[in-house]
Amino acid sequence: MVFDFLKGEFIDVISWLDDTRDTMVWRFDRRGQAIKYGAKLTVREGQAAVFIHEGQLADVFQPGLYMLETNNMPILTTLQHWDHGFQSPFKSEVYFVNTTRFNDQKWGTKNPIMARDPEFGPVRLRAFGTYSMRVTDPGKFMTEIVGTDGEFTSDEISFQIRNIIVQEASQVLAKSGIPVLDMAGNLEDLGKLIANAIAPKVAEYGLSIPEFYIENISLPEEVEKALDKRTSMGVVGDLNRYMQYNAAESMSQPGSAMGSAMGAGMGMGMGASMAQNMGPWGAQPGAAAAPPPPPPPPPAGKVWHLAVDGATSGPFGEAELAKAAAEGRLTRATMVWTPGQDGWKMAAETELALILDQVPPPPPKP
Repeated sequence: MVFDFLKGEFIDVISWLDDTRDTMVWRFDRRGQAIKYGAKLTVREGQAAVFIHEGQLADVFQPGLYMLETNNMPILTTLQHWDHGFQSPFKSEVYFVNTTRFNDQKWGTKNPIMARDPEFGPVRLRAFGTYSMRVTDPGKFMTEIVGTDGEFTSDEISFQIRNIIVQEASQVLAKSGIPVLDMAGNLEDLGKLIANAIAPKVAEYGLSIPEFYIENISLPEEVEKALDKRTSMGVVGDLNRYMQYNAAESMSQPGSAMGSAMGAGMGMGMGASMAQNMGPWGAQPGAAAAPPPPPPPPPAGKVWHLAVDGATSGPFGEAELAKAAAEGRLTRATMVWTPGQDGWKMAAETELALILDQVPPPPPKP
């Protein structure tokens, strides 16, 4: 009976079966009991066991089956000044560390990244993607991150990792020199640059980033709309010929509204011509007819205001702005405003980008 009682006071089997997907560290619950000398320690694949003795990092065990004795606990033996024949129970905290990959971790830029594009000038970029992380140094991870946390999950470290990723991603994208329109074809290379940049910092936590992906790099919505307009104009080509083609297509459809309207218009035109040849009612042909009404005034064009060195000027029409762009007084970074626009914006982010695209580059050096 006494032997059974004493046996119940000591722990002789230490192991951990992980039934979660996000637990990185789990502390073995010994409930105040001492660990029996010669106890069995089972460390499964994808795990490491870390012994903390009186607040100090002691021995770290990789996967395997161990008998806890002085010959396989060298650090703990040194800390306790145990001799070779020591066989008494001891008290230590045992932490199991999950060393498998934690996949599908998310990252993204909360604020836009300012970059200088060789074609569009200053632009704002946003990026997001996924990564995986893994504990490569269980002892360092325990001392630097976990401390005395009895159950540490991936969510508790992911926020810090995201901050490191965003910081390095901002610098890599801003310094890459890759045009915005070509970044989609270079996501893999950009991802490798960012992964290499963050590797030394996460290594200080005992972690590594075995996989890192950039899923998308995007421009502000208003810039994307301007690019869509520019693309549409490139597809259309000659605008006059495009309008003539559409009109001809509409006229060729007898049941369409445009065909009916054009037919009615042609009939009215023929009737007016006949009436003009016949002259006014009761008058002989050749008599003076009433002059046609004047054409309607052309629609008013959009005008713009410029802000340069803290002073505003304008309004300017498109012809004046084209001249200013040719003379270098209007650039992509110039702040502009037009009635109906929500605040001042860079010219590159407005429809004035179409005018700036037509400005020839500086002449080659002789």
